[in-house]
Amino acid sequence: MAIEIKAPTFPESVADGTVATWHKKPGDAVKRDELIVDIETDKVVLEVLATADGVLGAIVKNEGDTVLSDEVLGSIGEGSAAAAPAAAAPAAAAAAPAEAGEDDPVAAPAARKLAEENGINIASVAGTGKGGRVTKEDVVAAVAAKKAAPAAAPAKAAAPAAAAPVFAAGDRIEKRVPMTRVRATVAKRLVEAQSNMAMLTTFNEVDMTEVMALRSKYKDLFEKSHNGVRLGFMSFFVKAATEALKRFPAVNASIDGADIVYHGYADVGVAVSSDRGLVVPVLRNAELMSLAEIEGGIATFGKKARDGKLSMDEMTGGTFTITNGGTFGSMMSTPIVNPPQAAILGMHNILQRPMAINGQVVIRPMMYLALSYDHRLIDGKEAVTFLVTIKNLLEDPARLLLDI
Repeated sequence: MAIEIKAPTFPESVADGTVATWHKKPGDAVKRDELIVDIETDKVVLEVLATADGVLGAIVKNEGDTVLSDEVLGSIGEGSAAAAPAAAAPAAAAAAPAEAGEDDPVAAPAARKLAEENGINIASVAGTGKGGRVTKEDVVAAVAAKKAAPAAAPAKAAAPAAAAPVFAAGDRIEKRVPMTRVRATVAKRLVEAQSNMAMLTTFNEVDMTEVMALRSKYKDLFEKSHNGVRLGFMSFFVKAATEALKRFPAVNASIDGADIVYHGYADVGVAVSSDRGLVVPVLRNAELMSLAEIEGGIATFGKKARDGKLSMDEMTGGTFTITNGGTFGSMMSTPIVNPPQAAILGMHNILQRPMAINGQVVIRPMMYLALSYDHRLIDGKEAVTFLVTIKNLLEDPARLLLDI
């Protein structure tokens, strides 16, 4: 009896998806919980795993096809592939115990339970017990071996969806590549933002001397005290932004039809670069988080983005966004607001520049800041004062502790 392969159940915010990659061909043997197809949505790539052992049957939805929530993609039939699985059959079958009774299990119950808990295929474990029976100790050894060599599989997840072609000098050829769903959605939303929003950008500059001194003085102790979490600049900007959002609630609000929705929390999106494009996971209730919690959250998001493991829930919502073009050397930019949010803060490169301080020319580490905002909701004075507040908090970090 064939078992249907279905698309995942999409959340309300996702209408449909696109079949990105089939990892198996019809007739290939599949194992339970083995990755067989990727579904690309507007936000993330979802992995569809086999629900049973068998052979991949007919594919209903090919690569590039649009699929709806829970729609059938293909099927898994009973049986095994022609030659390969036969050659891969475990030697335990040939060495089946002559003295074992017909009622003796292949694996001890404790061994089978331990294998299931650790994702180990019991058939792949060589048994050392009586008559080739798999013992708990055999499974423990298999789990240890699995943990010792985890690096082989994840490389594929980090591969870009569609790499740009490389042409030799003098080539006059063209290559047409379909736009990924993520890239198409980003393009659509950015155009909509500029078409439907009265967007302006205001700029300022911040002297990073105090933040850099604080980070330099305590970064080693910080990392030691917080289990390897490194102290970066982003946590200072998130803390300063959440404090400024408390003082200027309109910057943390959104427009819904004829209503203004004011949020009593700060869910801050932090733009992260991945091989599939820019993604914006969200730090929930960032106003309640410590510097260590912010840095730990951002580090986790960065790893998940590189591995393609960010969930939809981690990238939905958000009341305010911070993006750091300075990571790539940007000196100045006008970031685009992500609707329905009302504003986005842009960080940039830190450069040593001559500044006039108390009538003297001194060299200071300076960064340009940009705040793009929806002028329908936020007045110019409010936007400028909000950005000045962030500047003041960063130039005197003690204000963050004293709430002044």
